[in-house]
Order: sequence, then structure tokens, then C-alpha cells
Amino acid sequence: MEKIKVGIIGFGFMGHNHADMVQSFDEMELVAVCDTNPEQLTDVPAGVKIYDNADDLLKEDINVVIISVPNPLHKEMTVKAARAGKHIICEKPAAMSVAEFDEMVKVTQECNVMFTIHHQRRWDYDYRRMKAVFDQNLVGDVYIIKSQLYGVNGNMHDWHIYPEMGGGMLYDWGVHLIDQILQMVPSEIDTIFADVKNVINEKVDDYFNIIVRFKNNITAEIELGTYYLTPKRGWFIGGNKGSAIIDDFSGAGKIVRTKHLLENVPGKITMTAAGPTRSFGPPEPGLLYEEPLPDVECSHRDYFVNFINAYYGKEELMVKNDQVRRILRFLDAVRESARTNKAIKFE
Repeated sequence: MEKIKVGIIGFGFMGHNHADMVQSFDEMELVAVCDTNPEQLTDVPAGVKIYDNADDLLKEDINVVIISVPNPLHKEMTVKAARAGKHIICEKPAAMSVAEFDEMVKVTQECNVMFTIHHQRRWDYDYRRMKAVFDQNLVGDVYIIKSQLYGVNGNMHDWHIYPEMGGGMLYDWGVHLIDQILQMVPSEIDTIFADVKNVINEKVDDYFNIIVRFKNNITAEIELGTYYLTPKRGWFIGGNKGSAIIDDFSGAGKIVRTKHLLENVPGKITMTAAGPTRSFGPPEPGLLYEEPLPDVECSHRDYFVNFINAYYGKEELMVKNDQVRRILRFLDAVRESARTNKAIKFE
């Protein structure tokens, strides 16, 4: 079985990450990299050819091209690679619009090449643990899912500060957080309601809150803020038989259950820090108990394992074009909701 020969167009932060990943697989060989910035090419691995022009790289004897150029160039590079007969892994966000993505898919289909987007965060450990809770029905009938990401850095950096480059958090982390929720909940979406803000960045979004109402009666909330000053990666899944919680990217968390429901029987009023209340006062000792979250085995390498197997015809690509298109349509609905302050009917 011959090795898959790989070229990388765009050798910045993600390009370097891809190079390390490719070289970690026996089935793949990094042949060439390309970048228009010579400073990005000072640490190219030994034996790998260097180009400053994508057209020249595409003339190489390679099977697969990884595209990690700025977002507005995704379409151009995808079209060129497809017409050169190369299979394609493209960074996210896939395109600047649904129409652009449709053109990319059309060309890759006409050229009969594989085309997929690098949604590696489907294999994040924290996400996979919560997806296992959902898939295994560990908290009963789910009514709410919350995905939260809060940071302290505030200001955007590099291309993220330019709207014309697809800057801002919606097009950065938002794409991943949305994809995770859509992969978790097997249902069409009824409505999307969103708030998008520029808190300390003048031109691009650095905060969003998205409420998704699925047709199977599950609600999901996706919230991100770069200027919370209380860093957190959080998950919450609420069901009628318990709650599941994760507090960080390491996947540390728990399932919490109650031994019995509140019994509304007559009794003496007890004052609590919450005032005279039974529903929100402190629980009686031993009422709540905890269970561990299900353990899972996953890694961002799994994205490339799937791609390699798909290349050799052993399985289908897991990141499919119709799923990616749904994310781009979702982003359009988020922006429309934020602009109009209305819930947007989606599917």
C-alpha cells in the first residue's frame, strides 16, 4: 500500500500543526509546503520541498492537499487543487458563504476528488464525554444542553481582527461549537435566536449567545465570550433523571442525581439564605449523589485516521459536505437573528 503523499498550502499556525500530524502517520508522507510569507518557511522539516506559489506546489507528485490559507482564499485554492486532481482537506470555516461552498463542492464532484473540512473538534475529549452521556441516555429525557467557552484575552489577533477575512469568534470557535451541538442532537432545528456583540473589539464579534430549539423538544444554548475574565470550558446536560456537568477541556465532571423528588407536605417554614423556600434551599444531607461520567477514547488524530481509511476505501468520510453546509446556513441564521432581534425559523 503506497503512502499518501501530502502537500500543505498555507504554512502558518495550522499549517505547522498539520505538518506534525501528517508526519506522525506511517501511511502519510509530507512532500511539500507552500506559503507566500518567507518567515513561515524557516522551519520546514528536512527533505520537504518549499514553494511560495500554490500553482507550483500543485504540479508536485502529491495525492492530497491540505488547505490552511486565510478564509477568503479557501474557494480559490480548493478549485485549483481539484482541477489539479488532488484530494482536499480544507480548514474551517469552509467558505465565506453558502454559495461559495456550493461552488467548491460542485467543482470537487466534477473533478472526482475527495473534499472534506477539518472539523477535528468532533474528537475533543470534553465533547465526546458529553455526547456519550446523550447517546447512552444517562440522564433520561434531555431538555437542555449548554456549551460554554469563556476567555480572558479579549482582543482578537492576526487575521481574526478583519471582518473581510472572516474574523471574529463566530467564524473561529463558533463553527466548532455549533458543529458539536449539531452532531450531538439528531433532530431538525425549529428556531435559532442569537445575540452577537462586539464587546471590546471594534470590527469583529467577541461574544455570542445562541439559543437553538430542536424539533425533538431539546433546547441548546451556545455561549462564547473572550472577555469574561473567568476562563471556562463548560458543559451542562439536563434530563429528567439527572444532570451531567463538565468544567474544563480536560473533561473533568460528573453526573448528579437525586434520591427522591421534593415532597410538598405541610411543615414548619424554615428560613434559608434564599429566603423562605423549599425549592431552592439547601438540599437535605444525602439527597444528591454523584456518578462518574462515561470514559471515552478519542484524539484529534482520529480525524486523520478516518480520512486515511476513506482514502483507501475502507470507510466513509465522517465530516460530510451536507453537514458543513448546514453549519454555514446556521451561521447565516445567527447573523439574521442578531440583526433583527427575532427567532429565525430554520428547517
